[in-house]
Amino acid sequence: MYQAPFQLKANGGVLIIDDFGRQRIPSRDLLNRWIVPLEKRIDFLTLHTGGKFPVPFDCLLILSTNLAPKDLVEEAFMRRIHYKIHVLGPEQEQYVEIFRRCSEERNIPFADWAMPQIYRDFYARMGIEPRACHPRDILDHFMDIATFLQAEPVLTPELLDRACRSYFLDDTSEQA
Repeated sequence: MYQAPFQLKANGGVLIIDDFGRQRIPSRDLLNRWIVPLEKRIDFLTLHTGGKFPVPFDCLLILSTNLAPKDLVEEAFMRRIHYKIHVLGPEQEQYVEIFRRCSEERNIPFADWAMPQIYRDFYARMGIEPRACHPRDILDHFMDIATFLQAEPVLTPELLDRACRSYFLDDTSEQA
């Protein structure tokens, strides 16, 4: 029994590799395996008997990573990836809106004072770049803490600080 490789299953569609560079096989080995198929649009599959046959390689390959591309692949492969998009973190007003929406989804009353606290105590002090996923994750930590403490899910400076310290792994002072 044969199992088709991912690129064949994605034929005619999209193959997304999230967190590229963190898979078991080295990035260079994986991309070197696909360098000719990406360019020629044909791959060759090998059977256990040694027989080979051509198959179309017609998929949109999307790689997402937090690692520097130069640490993952050489320039020759980067030429074969036609589009590269650098996704930046949200601006502060976008971050506030994301936080507001995530708060609403969790039935947590939004608090205007929370954003300056997060930006001052964590982003500025720890040199962390805000990301669009942070509000969701921070509020999930907050909800877990409130549930554990059997507290009402209302933002307080202490509970928000505790959630952020947990999320950003900040142990520079005692937890609230």
